[in-house]
Amino acid sequence: MVLKLVITAPLKNGRIVLKTLPTLFISHGAPTFALEPGIAGALLQTLGLTLPKPAAVLIISPHWMTPEFTVMMTEKPATLYDFGGFDPRLNQIRYPAHGYPALALATAALLEAHLMPHGQRVKLDAQRGFDHGAWVPLLHLLPQAKVPVFQLSMPYSLTPQQAFTLGQTLQSLSDQGVLIVGSGSITHNLRDINLNAQADTSYANEFMQWVRERATQHDVQALIHTSSQAPHAARAHPTDEHYLPFLIALGAARADAQLEVLQGGMTYGVIGMDSYIWRVK
Repeated sequence: MVLKLVITAPLKNGRIVLKTLPTLFISHGAPTFALEPGIAGALLQTLGLTLPKPAAVLIISPHWMTPEFTVMMTEKPATLYDFGGFDPRLNQIRYPAHGYPALALATAALLEAHLMPHGQRVKLDAQRGFDHGAWVPLLHLLPQAKVPVFQLSMPYSLTPQQAFTLGQTLQSLSDQGVLIVGSGSITHNLRDINLNAQADTSYANEFMQWVRERATQHDVQALIHTSSQAPHAARAHPTDEHYLPFLIALGAARADAQLEVLQGGMTYGVIGMDSYIWRVK
C-alpha cells in the first residue's frame, strides 16, 4: 500500500516539493518541564527554529496507552492535565494546535495495511486531547502551535521489537512532510526521584551514556534488547513505556540518517533528558 496524502507544500519550478522531515525522540521529563525548561528546553527551542516546517506532527506518548492501536482524529484537541500534585500554574497552560483528521485516517489505513492481521481495524478517537507527553515538549519545540498535531496510542502489549517495527511502518510519513516524534524519557524511575537532588544517580547516567553510544553506532539489536544488554536497564526503566517511543523513533529514522544527540542533562537526579534527532542527509 502506498499512502497518498494531499499536503500543502511550497512550489518549485511549478512542482510541489515535500521535504523529508527528521525523526525525533524527545525526553519530556516531568510535567514541570513546561515551566522549568532548563538545558533541555533551550535545546528544543533552538531545534524548533532550525527544523523545516512540518505539514503536521505525529507524536507517540507513553501517556496514551490503549488495548489496541488508536489514532487521534480530533479536529481541535483539548489540552489534558493528566497529572496531579504539581504547580497549579500548569493547569492554566493551553496548547491550541489543531488536529489533522484526514491524515489520522490515512495513518490508520497505513497501520492496518502493514501491521494488522486478519483484517483488524485501527480504532479512531475523535474526542482525545493532547496528553502532557505531547503538549509539554511541543511547548518548547513548536511554541506557536501553528502546525497540526495528532497522536497515535501505544497498545499495552507493545514489545520493544514491535515498537521498532511500528516506527519502520510510519517511516514513509516523513517523506510527506510529517514530523514523527517519540516522546518519553531516556531514563524513567519515579521511585528514585529526589526533588532536591544535588547530583545525578550513577546508574541513570551509565544507562543514558550506553544508549548514546549504541545509537551512534546504530546498534539496533542492542537498543531493542536493553533488558539483557544495557547496564542497569531494569532500574533505569522498571517498566518500558517511556523507552518504547525511543524505539519507535529509531525505527522511523532512515538507516542513512545523521544522528544528533541533544544532551539535556538530568532532572530530579534520575530522569534523563537527552533527545535524539535523525536528520536525512
